[in-house]
Amino acid sequence: MNSQSVKHISELAANNRARLDPPLSGDYFGNSIHPINSEAVTAGELLQHSLGWAAWKLHEAVVKLDDREIRGFVDAWLQSPTVYLLGQFFDPYMVMMGSSPRFNMYGNEFGMGKAVALRSGYANKFGGKVSSYEGRERGSIDLEVCLPPDAMSALECDEEFMEFASVPQY
Repeated sequence: MNSQSVKHISELAANNRARLDPPLSGDYFGNSIHPINSEAVTAGELLQHSLGWAAWKLHEAVVKLDDREIRGFVDAWLQSPTVYLLGQFFDPYMVMMGSSPRFNMYGNEFGMGKAVALRSGYANKFGGKVSSYEGRERGSIDLEVCLPPDAMSALECDEEFMEFASVPQY
């Protein structure tokens, strides 16, 4: 079997807040996320299409998540409750997107000026974890990518990826 025919899936942690009916209150302090999978595609399909096509596949998976699916998951969990363990829902051999560019990470100012960069800390990190945040500059997005060194080097050499990624100069 060659890599062109192996099916790959991306997993995301989707925010449930606005998907629930009624939506969670803005005052709710905590996470309400649901693991979702994109449509399985081959490496060959990924290579034939653009980065935008791959992003659209992820978008389709997010759009399908609704109140009915979330409540079904919760009802099933109530029938057989378990404690969440890292890796229980997310396959460590896939890319997992987390966080959100909707959080104003640069909004806190502690008297030293606006932060130059932010990182989310050590918790829940593994190879393949990507966190996205609203960027420092208006309209930008910061990505925190956790990969083994050899995979990170390969990503940095990928011209199509680097076309969309940039490092700000301060």
